[in-house]
Amino acid sequence: MLITLNVAYSYAKYGDGMVSGKVLSLDGEPIDYATVFLKGTKISCSTNEKGLYHLHAPQGEYTIVFSSVGFEKKEVKVNIVSGDRKKLNVKLNPSSQLAEVIVVSNPLSKVKNSAFNATAVNTQELVNTTKTLSEALNKAPGMKIRESGGVGSEMAVTMDGFSGKHVKVFIDGVPQEGVGSSFGLNNIPVNFAERIEIYRGVVPVGFGADAIGGVINIVTPRRQRKWFVDASYSFGSFNTHKSDVNFGQTLRNGFKYDINVFQNYSDNDYWVDTPVEDFVTGSINRKKKEHVKRFNDTYHNEAVVGKVGFVNKSWADRLMVGFTYSHMYKDIQTGVRQEIVYGQKHRHGYSLMPSLEYSKRNLLVKGLDMTINANYNRNRTTNVDTASVKYNWVGETAPLNAPGEQFLQNSCAINNNWSASATVNYRLGSPHVITVNNVFNTFNRINENLLTDVPQKDEFSKVTSKNIVGLSYRYTPNAKFNLTAFGKYYHQYVSGPIATTASQDVYQLTSHSIDNFGYGAAGTWFIPWGFQMKASYEKAYRLPTIEEMFGDEDLEMGDMTLKPESSHNLNLNLSYNAVFGNNTIYAEAGFIYRDTRDYIQRNILALSGGKSAATYINYGKVATKGFNVSVRYGFSKWFSLGGNFTQMNVRDNMPTAQGSTVPNVAYKERMPNLPYMFADSDANFYWHGLGRESNVLTVTYDNQYTHSFCYYTANIGSNNSDYMVPDQFAHNLTITYAIRKGRYNFSFECRNFTNARLYDNFSLQKAGRAFYGKVRIYFGN
Repeated sequence: MLITLNVAYSYAKYGDGMVSGKVLSLDGEPIDYATVFLKGTKISCSTNEKGLYHLHAPQGEYTIVFSSVGFEKKEVKVNIVSGDRKKLNVKLNPSSQLAEVIVVSNPLSKVKNSAFNATAVNTQELVNTTKTLSEALNKAPGMKIRESGGVGSEMAVTMDGFSGKHVKVFIDGVPQEGVGSSFGLNNIPVNFAERIEIYRGVVPVGFGADAIGGVINIVTPRRQRKWFVDASYSFGSFNTHKSDVNFGQTLRNGFKYDINVFQNYSDNDYWVDTPVEDFVTGSINRKKKEHVKRFNDTYHNEAVVGKVGFVNKSWADRLMVGFTYSHMYKDIQTGVRQEIVYGQKHRHGYSLMPSLEYSKRNLLVKGLDMTINANYNRNRTTNVDTASVKYNWVGETAPLNAPGEQFLQNSCAINNNWSASATVNYRLGSPHVITVNNVFNTFNRINENLLTDVPQKDEFSKVTSKNIVGLSYRYTPNAKFNLTAFGKYYHQYVSGPIATTASQDVYQLTSHSIDNFGYGAAGTWFIPWGFQMKASYEKAYRLPTIEEMFGDEDLEMGDMTLKPESSHNLNLNLSYNAVFGNNTIYAEAGFIYRDTRDYIQRNILALSGGKSAATYINYGKVATKGFNVSVRYGFSKWFSLGGNFTQMNVRDNMPTAQGSTVPNVAYKERMPNLPYMFADSDANFYWHGLGRESNVLTVTYDNQYTHSFCYYTANIGSNNSDYMVPDQFAHNLTITYAIRKGRYNFSFECRNFTNARLYDNFSLQKAGRAFYGKVRIYFGN
């Protein structure tokens, strides 16, 4: 339960002395809503948004206790003197409990205490594991990460029943559209981020996002350490190697640099169960599945991320210039269905991205804060498919009538993507905050055909630009209540070639513009006894993405005539947080409703010669209702237990077939290829002082369950096991030993130790049992 500063001041008339100061994290960030009280008395208060507190008490010696969710409790003895004001600033250590991965803390508490249905993942608790950012997301309520295979495979985020492009990804508030696959969430190590913020459904104006499902914001470390070196290496099944080196320094004059280098490599040669084409008969017996090994799925990527600039200057709180280079190579083992197999098809590419970030509080006048981010991304992806033979799953070959396992190509897509955002906050006293945000993004793609002696470029470029402007007003009369109202203006311009003949050999340049206006409101109320209630609504729009309009020039077919999705989004959320001695409890339940029009759906498209690809269409009306529940318990520093359960009904809401009066046979059925019921849980045991006082041994068991679902329309797939993704239950075990306060760290992981069959998009099988080991060393000051 939160107790406001007014309570503390009520003791002023009885007391003769005062203690005041700031409560900070180890990084120097203020901790808002921290609890401060005098042990053995009823005198208490909570910090404000700047981490400030004030306590009045009679003269005497006391023990003052500081506590906040996600931080270790701290006790300090203090002598209060009559008529004297004592200044006492403290820094709290982050909690060592894995249970706090989801229970948010400052600066994570700002996410939880906002009016939006938001959660934050503290990735610092996972740095000794081999997890990527996408795997860390799996522990958040309502979240499921879907991959089409092993390391480097295609990945989609499912959030509260919305998947893929419905969920937008940001890094430090900068949208990650068009950055290329080499810098995807499933390729970035978990220690790249300090935390991951997750906004489900209704999204704050500050992101300038056109999202219906929600927003994921990767927040990189802002710690101002004198110097540090953080290095790790892991090795595991399927010849998987991962390494990461991060080092940096902050000088007294404010000069700062930070370098992060990481790589991933895997053969991905795990076993799958799949039908095999008989080249003698030319048929595939889908009832008969053989146990075969993947043989054309090698993946590796490398990345360098560097930032240099100044912090804590009179003219800038933070001014950083950054540069990112990433490279990837990927063999293509399958198409969108597992029965399709390739033996030589592959792609490779790179991405270059310079960036700029600037922030300043109290710019020109008190209460005016500004943040500016800008980047330019140039990525080049080459798809190679020139084989003269086709393969089956046992590695046999047969001649093709024409080169190309899918279709003949050796083509290069050159993408240029500019992005800039500016956010201005103006605080009118304590209760009023006005926010203005503008995000601009422009994209250009040109293709080159490398099969000719002289590379041939497309006649027309594929171009899109969008601009989103948002305005919001937040009213916070006290620490127990706040309300936000906002509006957003969306604009998009699209230009590109459209075929004018049935044979698609003649193209004409065409263009169009889209303009929409959205609005919404969100509020939260801190109810007594540790409860918090949230409610939010938004009339939201989602503009078609680059991939949906233009495809990926390989397995994805785009449609530039797609219309924006529109949706009425409603979220209700109730949470409870309490501490009873050594026991901590956090529980949360959320309900969501979406009424979506012009829903953009990813389908399988049949091509000539028995080939297939993915395509996107505006389906029509889709209704979503569902809920998720999250519970976590911790006992002292020795044990924690938690879990999440999600059930979502994403239903076809079109009474008639699209564009006709014929009844829709799928009306009220579940939308295909979407998991609708899933859960996860974990148990964590901590042995402090093993070997020496500062050592910690951590043993973690966790699991993920997914209920069966259809990857075609349910009333078709439910009667045919070929169209069903079966129930899945994966179990994992992790053992980590941290020595000398985390200076030396060793971990061992066994994933899917029951060797269960796991599937995702269109029944593509993922890896079975796998083992990984990791060594991590950290030095710093």
